[in-house]
Amino acid sequence: MKQISALGDVCPLPVVKAKKALLEMNKGDMLVILVDNEIAVENLKRLASSQKSGFDVVKQSEKVFRVAITRGEPLKEQAENFAQASVPTNGTVVVIASNKMGEGDDKLGAILMKSFVFALTQFEELPCAILLYNSGVFLSTGDSEYLEDLKKMEACGTEVLTCGMCLSFYGLEKELAVGGVTNMYSIVEKMATARKVIRP
Repeated sequence: MKQISALGDVCPLPVVKAKKALLEMNKGDMLVILVDNEIAVENLKRLASSQKSGFDVVKQSEKVFRVAITRGEPLKEQAENFAQASVPTNGTVVVIASNKMGEGDDKLGAILMKSFVFALTQFEELPCAILLYNSGVFLSTGDSEYLEDLKKMEACGTEVLTCGMCLSFYGLEKELAVGGVTNMYSIVEKMATARKVIRP
């Protein structure tokens, strides 16, 4: 068993530390990583799932979570290229960093963004992923008017991923209504390996 601490670490350090450690482990080995927030727990859970590894979490105190990941099949990639793409290289990634489109009048910007997201649903080839961060997280939370379109694309195979740090910043951790939580490491990974990145 190997144990590492990510207490006090901000996104995406817990995932980066865990992924590097897993690369050095064999099938059946256990990695224990200590984190201090639920967003980090969710991000580590996604990592374990992507690596076909076992996952368990115990809340040791109000701010300490003990996450255990049991190594699945060893990765094919080596440590130097552990950031291998999880997005198909022929995929389009849409990056939404605001709940408004463009600069100028906020009301117009909100109308344009709603039109943009709806327009995405009308394309024959949907994006492989939609990444939401900063005020873009308002699109995927609460009773957002964007939920129907986002859920429609998700049902057709589009990944809808919202930045966990941003959810925490805006106090929306429990308000996510579509897709999953992601971290900055995965956001950069998906953008870097996409065939095309669209930013409205």
